[in-house]
Amino acid sequence: MRAPTTSKPAAWGVQTAYRDWAGRRKMVPQQTVDLLLAALGADQDGPPAGGVPLVLRESARLPIPGAVEIRTEDARTVRIEGGVAGGVPPGYHELLGDDGATRPLIVTPGRCRLPSTPRTFGFASQLYAARSRHSWGIGDLADLAALAAWSTSVGAAMLQVNPMHAVLPGIPQQPSPYSPSSRRYRNPIYISVQRVPGVEHAGVDVEPLARQGRALLAQRRIDRDAVYKLKLSVLERIWELLGDVAGLDGFIAADPGVLRFATFCTLFEHHRTSWREWPSDVVSPDAAGIERFRRDHRHRVRFHVWLQWLLDAQVRDAAGCGALVNDLAVGFDADGADAWEWQGQWIDGAAVGAPPDEFNTLGQNWGLCAFDPWRLRAAGYRPFIETIRAALRHASGLRIDHVMGLFRLFLVPARDDPRNGAYITYPWDDLLGIVALESHRAGAYIVGEDLGTVEPRVRRELARRDVLSYRLLWFEDDDPSAYPRKALCAVTTHDLPTVAGLWSGSDLRAQRELGLQPNEPAIRAIRERIIAATGIDPKASAEDAVIAVHALIAKSRSMLVSATLDDLLAVEERPNMPGTDRWPNWSLALPVPIEELMAAPLASKVASLLRRDA
Repeated sequence: MRAPTTSKPAAWGVQTAYRDWAGRRKMVPQQTVDLLLAALGADQDGPPAGGVPLVLRESARLPIPGAVEIRTEDARTVRIEGGVAGGVPPGYHELLGDDGATRPLIVTPGRCRLPSTPRTFGFASQLYAARSRHSWGIGDLADLAALAAWSTSVGAAMLQVNPMHAVLPGIPQQPSPYSPSSRRYRNPIYISVQRVPGVEHAGVDVEPLARQGRALLAQRRIDRDAVYKLKLSVLERIWELLGDVAGLDGFIAADPGVLRFATFCTLFEHHRTSWREWPSDVVSPDAAGIERFRRDHRHRVRFHVWLQWLLDAQVRDAAGCGALVNDLAVGFDADGADAWEWQGQWIDGAAVGAPPDEFNTLGQNWGLCAFDPWRLRAAGYRPFIETIRAALRHASGLRIDHVMGLFRLFLVPARDDPRNGAYITYPWDDLLGIVALESHRAGAYIVGEDLGTVEPRVRRELARRDVLSYRLLWFEDDDPSAYPRKALCAVTTHDLPTVAGLWSGSDLRAQRELGLQPNEPAIRAIRERIIAATGIDPKASAEDAVIAVHALIAKSRSMLVSATLDDLLAVEERPNMPGTDRWPNWSLALPVPIEELMAAPLASKVASLLRRDA
């Protein structure tokens, strides 16, 4: 393969060098550069420039001389003189050319909406782990509603939940909430069957089946396959007896994408292979056989629409307290529904990951595919817009996982070592403008998970756009009182040790046993820093350590302060151990039902500390 010129990688956004977590300059192997250029389809010196959307801040000047006509999204035609788009409201519009051609025009407020109160606190929940005594083996949306009500009762105004994204239907069920088939639709495993409208009239005796579901609570490790099989079998029986639901047509009319998603699910159940191996007449949403397949399998397609209708209603009910903060994964499964629908809009031949850092010394390959920045731009950013809009639905806030991905993503060529990856850049100014627009439309704030290797300019720009930073006690050397105001302050996150796991040393022992090459000096330094900052006795109990660190972060002036449900129970095991499949990743339930969590003295004490007359 001919080596690219120096300018070509830069034109296509492929970075040939980067600074690692310690500030050292890391050169990217030439083979990696070549492979990523090939994956981007870089067959010319730079990406095509034609048809590029124009993203402007409200009242900004159009970079076009003379008079311009704009067709607004509400079908009005506005004539702009002198280049100032002051008469055009924020939204998705079209520039009209003299030759009849159009160009997308996106007008954005520029800044995201901020939380409505200057300071509040809340909790971070892994929903699957938060099981009640009535759960069917896994935390569900009825449990989320109960947690939301409890959170509100103790003064919290934030309940952050793991991504509820849909995974591929059937067995085995993908355990990771960050490896979705679709980021726009939700996982039916979270449906509370007892709350399905019409179940009491459908002729299905749910109680014996509920007993089977509750029997799955006997083991702490969640058996998603068993839960899925049981719930789906019950939901299928209810659907057969109901026959159909009148509200589905209006649901589809409001979101036509749900019909394509349901078609994909039915196709996947039918073929049980990657969509790349499907017959040519259904290999894409626009293929010749799609309408015929949809007609032939109409009842099953509508069943999958119904599941999403149920999920939407139950999430809406859980969000009624106004505290729900959704989570958005950084990428999606190459065999999933989003990849099938948006063929040509994502990078084939490379996966999203992360370079080695202080705590993951081998780097990470998350196996997710990412949007192609240039094809996404040529598509008017529609897939990105749909993704952000869906993530904000029924939410008061949104956490964007790995928010640096709006600026650049670390991509690892297929089957390569994560240490050989490279960054590619994204049109961040446009993407942040879209996030700000959707934030205001949803009335929700945005939290950007800006951990790991982050360029200083990224944090400055996020702050300027009112995207809240994510500050963790485990990562920060400063006292929490010095954390920025526009931030969410917490102790840890799902990929890092819990307070009890770090304090007892059990998390470090687990990493050693798993051969993960932990950075032991850094982990010991965190413990020593906590002792110095709090004055806690090094031999204190894990519960005392939980109280001490949350008293410490309560000093933060950050707008949001958060505690995990795991720490409210002094749980030693973390939800996810990156870099290994020998840990029960995303599959450990809390050790007690949420009824006991909500009555736990430690939970009450932490809530009292964080409330701090918020």
